[in-house]
Amino acid sequence: MMTAHAQVQHLLDFIDASPSPWHVVARIETELAQHQFTRLHETETWALQAGGRYYVVRDDSSIIVFVQGRQPVQDSGFKIIGAHTDSPGLRVKPNAANYMDGLLRLSVEIYGGPILATFTDRDLSLAGRISYKNDQGGIASVLVNFDKPLLRLPNLAIHMNRGVNEDGLKLQKQLELPLLLSALTVEQLPQPYFAELLQQQSGIDAKQMLAWDLAVYDTQKGSFWGAENQFYANSQLDNLASCHAALQALLDEPVLQSDATLVVALFDHEEIGSESTKGADGSFLPDVLQRIALATATQGQDFHRALAKSFMVSADMAHAYQPNFPNAYDPDHKVMVNKGPVIKVNACHRYSSESISGALFADWCQQVEVPYQNYSHRCDLPCGSTIGPITSAKLGIRTVDVGCPMWAMHSIRESAGVFDHAAMIKVMRQFFIGAA
Repeated sequence: MMTAHAQVQHLLDFIDASPSPWHVVARIETELAQHQFTRLHETETWALQAGGRYYVVRDDSSIIVFVQGRQPVQDSGFKIIGAHTDSPGLRVKPNAANYMDGLLRLSVEIYGGPILATFTDRDLSLAGRISYKNDQGGIASVLVNFDKPLLRLPNLAIHMNRGVNEDGLKLQKQLELPLLLSALTVEQLPQPYFAELLQQQSGIDAKQMLAWDLAVYDTQKGSFWGAENQFYANSQLDNLASCHAALQALLDEPVLQSDATLVVALFDHEEIGSESTKGADGSFLPDVLQRIALATATQGQDFHRALAKSFMVSADMAHAYQPNFPNAYDPDHKVMVNKGPVIKVNACHRYSSESISGALFADWCQQVEVPYQNYSHRCDLPCGSTIGPITSAKLGIRTVDVGCPMWAMHSIRESAGVFDHAAMIKVMRQFFIGAA
């Protein structure tokens, strides 16, 4: 069993190798190959074996991993952990490159709800996928990652923005977010110059490129911090920390021998509402669960019987108490870093937890001697949401919303506690191997 610090170092390495949702799934596929998982394709007929290890990818950035149980699904149900592969940030526009006063800039669009000020004065780069026409005349895609400081959003000097410390940094989204890329001569054209950069990095001829999905990311690697290294920091903790915890729980060898069918469902597009072909509000998870049932000789009402016996853990990060801002929190629901996983509750069902699902998760924590905490948002602040309410409503599966407490959610540099991550993995393992 790895130590808590070793588990978090593995998480930091996972994030550093995953600068975009497309890279997240590619990294997961590499790890699954080490555990003898087989990729299934939605266009093919599935033949599943009891105890078999499988995964399905939809559009390169959503993935569902499952272990086929030795018991029929109508008897044991599905045990599901759900999380998301995307994080808020900036995405490059199609006609991004533009020239202004001798400088080449890239126009970007805001994805989700990032804290924009945290993107200033950072060593930024680009990663994602390029779609192109291959030599056979078909459409293909390739991952690209510049993996070096490439872009920057320099702050305006305080001498020109005297009120920044009193009023906060406010960026005009259309005019003040373009990222500086290079200096150009008058003879160089912006779009061909950028296309040439993409060609050099991807190996794809610029003339063959048709479109791209490119995310802006911070090149600073993850790190431990604090007097005793009890905290860690990186980009994309929301929600790659939950993705990592779910996978590590599943890939534990005793867990892989489960009698029940175990599922880890990791979706793109949560940060923008989940309504897409590969989002949690789409058909991906219902399709996969139904095909698992169909491929294992269920009939009639068996699939709905399986859903009725199922349970889902919706894992997304939680808001840790920050003592510099005490008025941002409900004083009776302060959740602390390194004090255990958080059960998230909202009366308006922005989180899917209710008393029974919350009690079940609390019991799993107690069984493995892990402390847990309860979180409720301030009544006078709008509450965020997760994939939990979406998937539980779509499938009729009892669900609990949980997460590890973290600071600076949606910053380009987030922080969390080492021992919480290890505790979450431990509880998720218990969920997979314990009685439903």
